[in-house]
Amino acid sequence: MALQSRLQHPFSHAALLQQAVTHRSFGSEHNERLEFLGDSVLSLAVSSLLYQRLSDLPEGELSRLRAHLVRQESLHALALALRLPEVLRLGEGEAKSGGRQRPSILADALEAIIGAVYLDAGYAPAEALVHRLYEGVELSPRLRAAAKDAKTALQEWLQGRKMQLPQYRVVQTTGAAHRQVFHVECQIAELDLRQDGSGASRRAAEQAAAAAMLAQLTSANR
Repeated sequence: MALQSRLQHPFSHAALLQQAVTHRSFGSEHNERLEFLGDSVLSLAVSSLLYQRLSDLPEGELSRLRAHLVRQESLHALALALRLPEVLRLGEGEAKSGGRQRPSILADALEAIIGAVYLDAGYAPAEALVHRLYEGVELSPRLRAAAKDAKTALQEWLQGRKMQLPQYRVVQTTGAAHRQVFHVECQIAELDLRQDGSGASRRAAEQAAAAAMLAQLTSANR
């Protein structure tokens, strides 16, 4: 099976892999129990990866990075790299409604595959698979920044210096009603600083403005 080749794990019990890519809409032998198991294996394997690669980080930052690496968006990207949409077994209704590309279904299937490898061959091969999956992920300060959303990171930067929290306001909304773009200003009154950001929602625009402000503050304090 091509998927086994991409995983670099030849299954002794191929039925486990078939079950791992089977959504509950397809039949009773679905992947939810394997997903439950794989979630725990994934967490431990990512923890060991971070512990080995980032020996200078304290526990709190390691926990934040782990949460970032195992969240649905991250697993969805890994699942796409493995071309899981091609091999998912879905019920007809789920397939027609776009389930083959749904991030939650793909993330769950990836966790189920990790659980299947664990049952097929034990923890060491499952851990090795997880480490291979994250080979292309750069564990660096940039990833640490991504593990926090920009508004949280900016708030913590200011609080660490006993400064007031930033203020956000929508300065303009452009575009058609169904494709609006929000323009938000982030202001730090104490420093007389302002930065702008835009996005398809107010929240996204606030995050963009916060990221711009944080970049200005950190570059000025290097």
